[in-house]
Amino acid sequence: MTAPPVLTVRRVVTTRAGGFSAPPYDSFNLGDHVGDDPEAVRRNRARLAASLDLPADHLIWMDQIHGRTVATVDGPRAEPVPGTDALVTTRPGLALVVLTADCVPILLSDDEAGVIAAVHAGRVGARIGIVGRVLEAMIAAGARPERIGALLGPAASGRQYEVPADMRADVEAHLPGSATTTVRGTPGLDLRAGIRRQLTAAGVGAVAEDPRCTIEDTTLFSHRRGAPTGRLGSVIWMEPAN
Repeated sequence: MTAPPVLTVRRVVTTRAGGFSAPPYDSFNLGDHVGDDPEAVRRNRARLAASLDLPADHLIWMDQIHGRTVATVDGPRAEPVPGTDALVTTRPGLALVVLTADCVPILLSDDEAGVIAAVHAGRVGARIGIVGRVLEAMIAAGARPERIGALLGPAASGRQYEVPADMRADVEAHLPGSATTTVRGTPGLDLRAGIRRQLTAAGVGAVAEDPRCTIEDTTLFSHRRGAPTGRLGSVIWMEPAN
């Protein structure tokens, strides 16, 4: 019996630094839908691909719509996957990219099964169940919940993410654990806390979190802090282990 190939899962989260975009998108903006110069975005994306030592068409982008659609990809693409907020693949060398500027980027992997996913989980998507949908797709591709590891990337924190009280109550009803109070004493949301609880309840084996708040940390893009602005990239891919 031949042993399955051993793979290493890589994850990268970008910052604002190191790119070609002019203010207010300065400088490593990866979003092509925010009003930035398309040539600057193209150069930024090319720089990201080169830094990962991957061909440009092996970075798989999404046309994110704040929904709960999950797409499975099995080969390089020159254009973004339309109308989706989560990508799943079993193919090594494909880097799945999620763009955010306050929403929660989620990078998931079952290293043993060789299944990875990238998820855009904003308030709307998290509320309507994007996390459950992507777990279903990963399991269908061979993953097991107890082997899945998740990384919740930089996002608006519960300290700063202020919302109306009725919105907080509505999200809490659908995503328990997300309701909070901001540093100003106003109703708030901690989407990462709600998502962590949801992942744990689904049997996901390990959940790690990048604690940075996009609103507080000026090295990161934040739509709430200063729109218009750029987008960060959170990237996950598999490569053969050395």
